[in-house]
Amino acid sequence: QVRLVESGGGLVQAGGSLRLSCAASGSTFSSYAMGWFRQAPGKEREVVATISRSGGTTYYANSVKGRFTISRDTAKITVYLQMNSLNPEDTAVYSCAAQRRYLYDATFGADYWGQGTQVTVSS
Repeated sequence: QVRLVESGGGLVQAGGSLRLSCAASGSTFSSYAMGWFRQAPGKEREVVATISRSGGTTYYANSVKGRFTISRDTAKITVYLQMNSLNPEDTAVYSCAAQRRYLYDATFGADYWGQGTQVTVSS
């Protein structure tokens, strides 16, 4: 069992930055690939970034490439999403997810989800 708790969301002006954190419980954190997803009002949930179990392989959606960075700290059993150069199109509820695979495969469902954190970017 893995429990995920996100934090770090909020209101920021366009061009600003936020860092989201996803704190995981349980001693099996290193067994899971992790991902950040977002869902804007009226839109489907989309994958933002993923990171492999080892942290050595990452994936970014084209819309965030070069602006967002995903990382994981095994000692702190936390996954981060550093978001820079935010724009209003980034406004959404951001959720982290855990998948018991080496590489995160978004075509498969997550094993665990966090509750989500709201990110709002004003123009």
